[in-house]
Amino acid sequence: MAERIEILVSGYGGQGVVRIGQVLGQAAVNQGLYTSMLISHGTETRGGYVRSQVVISDEFIDSPVVERPDFFCAFSGIAYTMFKGLCGPQSLILHNPEIVSADPELASPHWGITAETAAAEELGDAVFANVIFLGALSSRLPLLSPKHIVEAIRQRLPERFHEKNLQAFEMGRVLA
Repeated sequence: MAERIEILVSGYGGQGVVRIGQVLGQAAVNQGLYTSMLISHGTETRGGYVRSQVVISDEFIDSPVVERPDFFCAFSGIAYTMFKGLCGPQSLILHNPEIVSADPELASPHWGITAETAAAEELGDAVFANVIFLGALSSRLPLLSPKHIVEAIRQRLPERFHEKNLQAFEMGRVLA
């Protein structure tokens, strides 16, 4: 039986939503899996709405649309409000409780990660928060190995930030 993982990442432009999708997709390719990614964003260059939908499978992917995410990374309150309705009891929602208020009526389990604060305090810049989320998420992904995600970070993220991104990834893994 095919294993299919649906991942939804959403927030504002500039938070690394698209980069996370690219890293996940590249890691899947590196591991010999099938993957697809859809990106949706507003017309703004930075600060507007952004969504990345990633599907990873060990068999051919017939639809790239995330209909019932296994994982939802909500980087903003607006993103959470927009997409929490897609989530079911099987969906794990990763969010920053300093930014996103979890809906207590939602059946989905929530995982609060104060990634922006951790990135600012430990790495000197909140811009690495998305990779902290990626590290935490990687601990729960049944198909992707951390080794392939690290390889994808090196391939898809700017070389001058590799050291801090790899530190951020490990910080996220430790949170798990």
